Amino acid sequence: MSMQELGDSFDLHAGGEDLVFPHHENEIAQSESLSGKTFAHFWFHARFLLVEGEKMSKSLGNFFTLRDLVLKGHKPSSIRYLLTSVPYRNQLNFTFDGLKQAAVSVERLRNFRMRLIAGNFPAGSNPAMQSLAAETVDRMRAALDDDLNTAQAQGAIFEMVRQANAALDTGEVKQEDIAPFLAALIKFDEIFAVLDDDDGPKMKRVFDWAPTEGREDDVSDILRSTVESGELSDADIDKKIADMKSARAARDFKLSDTLRAELTDAGILVEITREGVRWRRK
Repeated sequence: MSMQELGDSFDLHAGGEDLVFPHHENEIAQSESLSGKTFAHFWFHARFLLVEGEKMSKSLGNFFTLRDLVLKGHKPSSIRYLLTSVPYRNQLNFTFDGLKQAAVSVERLRNFRMRLIAGNFPAGSNPAMQSLAAETVDRMRAALDDDLNTAQAQGAIFEMVRQANAALDTGEVKQEDIAPFLAALIKFDEIFAVLDDDDGPKMKRVFDWAPTEGREDDVSDILRSTVESGELSDADIDKKIADMKSARAARDFKLSDTLRAELTDAGILVEITREGVRWRRK
């Protein structure tokens, strides 16, 4: 199958650590005896996954599919982030506390990007910020070149976010610094793919799938609330935000609070910052 899709010889072949022998050695022998060529140039074998400190197995009741986790209300982006947070040669201990922390990390990245896009910044550039963005890209590339060290790559981007947020708070970030920071985020997301908030449609598909498999009772209140909040279109939300701004400008804080409460009940988090009002889906 590999040779049919990728040719007699290709670069990367992955698998679990239990497949090194005899499966992959047999695969090499069979393929190379037929083609006379190197089958795969690089092999990498992922460690077994632990769940709450124990090996994942159905007999222990700690076996979860991706759909199982989404049914519990966890976002696909959080799951993806957590699974990539440990280099493949290291064993990941999957915990639900860790999954919650992954969600916080993803939101921190998204909020930082939103702050860059929505903010008003003075003209010019700050060489320190330019260097920070460039060094971050270099650190991420070096980490991934080092046997796919995803943990170090994530550490590099969050160190940039920490320093950049501090600089934003003190007005040290200039207009020309925004593009390098956004470029660093794009480089990060080429690998981790968590910045775009496409969780809603994915969770809706799992929500719609549950009844077809007789799993209505497994749908959590969190998932149900998330799906219901997705019923509001971006245009609907922007209209309510605009009405809320108008109410605040007219000092009609009762109406403003009512509109904000309606959005909150629909699963929309509204933040009023120095840069203006922004929103995101929970």
